[in-house]
Amino acid sequence: MLCPGCSKELEDDCEFCPFCGIATVQGQSLYERLANSKTPALVIYLLDISASMGTPLGGKQRIDVVMDSLEIILKQMIFRSTKGSVIMPRYRVAMFAYSDKVYDLLDGIKTIEEVVQYGVPDLSPLRTTETAQAFMACEDLLINEIPNLVDCPAPLVCHLTDGEYTGDDPEPIARRIMSMKVPDGNVLVENIFISDNILEDEIKDPQLWAGITPTTVFANNYATKLQGMSSLIPPSYQVCTAPGFLDTTLHHA
Repeated sequence: MLCPGCSKELEDDCEFCPFCGIATVQGQSLYERLANSKTPALVIYLLDISASMGTPLGGKQRIDVVMDSLEIILKQMIFRSTKGSVIMPRYRVAMFAYSDKVYDLLDGIKTIEEVVQYGVPDLSPLRTTETAQAFMACEDLLINEIPNLVDCPAPLVCHLTDGEYTGDDPEPIARRIMSMKVPDGNVLVENIFISDNILEDEIKDPQLWAGITPTTVFANNYATKLQGMSSLIPPSYQVCTAPGFLDTTLHHA
């Protein structure tokens, strides 16, 4: 059968699409669970620290863009988790940096309050880009953690990269991760592409930009690859985005 949301071919007994999260069983509601202290959301960050991340972008190195983005993200998480003067365990975070090998920056999964104690990691560009190894580390973590997430929101994997991977193709592993599921829905994979060479057409006004859609034409083959290993934003998450957005975020200087 075909998915009613993205028209991908699915198994006949599939309850919801692993590519876009649309329910294929009438009446089933997915991606509706809210993150709170009793049912915290799990977010896993994969951070590219290969040599190419030392390339200049908008007056700074690409890896500096990653650290700036992390700082903004963590501040927002803390803001959403703070009640009075107390940081509630609304989010749980894991963070892997990778180059020729994978580095577990938090030593497993930590609460957002514990992440505050670690602070934003100080990253430096290293060597090769073994993206597949990072996704394998993520997959191993999720295999062990999924049984504990029955009542929680679907996990999110957030990958920050310039896309220029070496070694094995990471897409099959990313696809396996996107096929993993909890009652709230399949694991979501987001790729934040840090580059100024992505689209054929210039974005004149980011506030009016419709975003990345399935018909977007890229000027960069790595962007096409990342699009192929990204989840669609579920309809329930599209409050602040245009309908049809792919869950692939692009950075422009």
